[in-house]
Amino acid sequence: MSSGKINVSVENIFPLIKKFLYSDHEIFLRELVSNATDATLKLKHLTSIGEAKVEYGNPMIEVKIDKDNKKLHIIDQGLGMTAEEVEKYINQIAFSGAEEFLEKYKDSAKDSGIIGHFGLGFYSAFMVASKVEIITKSFKDEPAAHWSCDGSPEFSLIESDKKERGTEIILHIAEDSLEFLEEFKIRELLTKYNKFMPVPIKFGTKQEALPKPEDAGDDYRTEYKEVDNIINNPNPAWTKQPTDLKEEDYKAFYHELYPMQFEEPLFNIHLNVDYPFNLTGILYFPKMSADLQIQKDKIQLYQNQVFVTDNVEGIVPEFLGMLRGVIDSPDIPLNVSRSYLQADGNVKKISNYITRKVADKLKSLFNENREDFEQKWNDIKIVLEYGMLSEPKFYEKAGDFVLYPSVDDKYYTLAELKEAITPNQTDKNGKVVVLYASNKEAQHGYIEIAKEKGYEVLLLDSPIVSHLIQKLEADNENLTFTRVDSDHIDKLIQKEEEQISKLSEEESTKLKTVLEEIVPKTTYTVQLEAMDSKAAPFIITQPEFMRRMKEMSQTGGGGMFGMGNFPEMYNLVVNSNSELASTILNTEDKSAQESLVKQALDLAKISQGLLKGEELTAFVKRSFELIK
Repeated sequence: MSSGKINVSVENIFPLIKKFLYSDHEIFLRELVSNATDATLKLKHLTSIGEAKVEYGNPMIEVKIDKDNKKLHIIDQGLGMTAEEVEKYINQIAFSGAEEFLEKYKDSAKDSGIIGHFGLGFYSAFMVASKVEIITKSFKDEPAAHWSCDGSPEFSLIESDKKERGTEIILHIAEDSLEFLEEFKIRELLTKYNKFMPVPIKFGTKQEALPKPEDAGDDYRTEYKEVDNIINNPNPAWTKQPTDLKEEDYKAFYHELYPMQFEEPLFNIHLNVDYPFNLTGILYFPKMSADLQIQKDKIQLYQNQVFVTDNVEGIVPEFLGMLRGVIDSPDIPLNVSRSYLQADGNVKKISNYITRKVADKLKSLFNENREDFEQKWNDIKIVLEYGMLSEPKFYEKAGDFVLYPSVDDKYYTLAELKEAITPNQTDKNGKVVVLYASNKEAQHGYIEIAKEKGYEVLLLDSPIVSHLIQKLEADNENLTFTRVDSDHIDKLIQKEEEQISKLSEEESTKLKTVLEEIVPKTTYTVQLEAMDSKAAPFIITQPEFMRRMKEMSQTGGGGMFGMGNFPEMYNLVVNSNSELASTILNTEDKSAQESLVKQALDLAKISQGLLKGEELTAFVKRSFELIK
């Protein structure tokens, strides 16, 4: 027997661990199961290179609750420890056995999956335990050892009669942590942190149906046997080669990750790189809604199959934070409790790699099956548009696969779009004008007028489209975007020929005066335009620049001087060549003249979806009076 003091530099190391080192007490189980996994994988490696002359077999880790005695057991069949090793690894805090092992066997053990880095994981047990015991038997032919400590710097180490190779950790659960003796709580933690650990983890038993005998009759009753309840999948999809997986395997793994997600993912991206860093994983594109309030934190970060966090900010580019899936890398730097990411050059490299890999996959999907890609466009566009705005490296590649749909469901890349519309939609100043709608129903009248001219109209309806077209205009000389309802069609794409007004200058001035007396000045600016006599007499437009700046301000555009709070301002464009314009001008009765203007204005407002509430009621009443 031996006893002594644990080699620490401060007397109160355990309170420090409990209060400060680990932010979440529940991770003690993750750390202890990780240690058990390390011990098992180390043994596997040593047997494979002939240094351990024992049978590796099919080891597992077992977690057991002894509620009556307030104990929690974590048992492994790994390489175990001698008494000397217990002294070295347990009593010298922060001297990591995993680190020493990896250094000693760094060439042959590079891919062994050893988890530990800090030598402190074991001590997380004292966050929930008033006393901790270790009973361990090394694979070497030496006596077993029994170590115990009550959370003070004092410990005891005696010989044990344990016969089987491996280690058992016994936690005497403290009174303030009795929740960790509940079966549902331990199952929850094992599922959260250890669901994909590389060694099978047993937690209790379960009933399994026996196969029905061939000669069984109709009255056969299913028989069951009790089997080990293995709560983890030691070989998850991301640890396999893409060539070994089929589409149904990827979908099955998606539902394993997200059991409550009933929709199928649109497609997946398998990450697999071993230089200049190690990283594996699978990212899934789920169906997206066209708003920015999308739930994030759906990508899970693992380190050697141990769950770390679902906050992957910094590792995954922000625009891909809306995806789902798994990333596993031993090269992502974590702090000592393995809970938080630390700033590091590798993190940026990993982020850049993921960006490039996603862009390459999207290009491949586009080239291999464009029709399928087009069908999925509305479900993925918000992510890709956000990526174009936030990641320069993604923007560089996006031209190969980002699509611009028309109101008639044609899909163009930007290069294809420019080639298609340049002959007909180039204005007199040499600018190629891209017409777009944000709402096909609300802007239907404007779209139809543009289509009558032979113009192509895009449907760009994402909440960040104003930011995106601003960037596209800046990067494409002589290309401009304008919404189809921002002016009358002849002004949107100005050609050399101009319409001549039927009204004299004096008549135009008089008509404008009449209109401005009736039309609310706070909302509308009256403009007289000479258009085709068959064109609509009154058109409400919203200036492209003002509307775009307002939209950008509302969706987070910096430097917009609070334009998102500006009241809505519109142009009332009156066709001076229309019969209605002449009728209004020549009506002597002021009351009748006012009714005509209000009726025409309300009709124009209806076409923009602006007539509501009290104004709509008044319009309906006035309309009935006019048709009496």
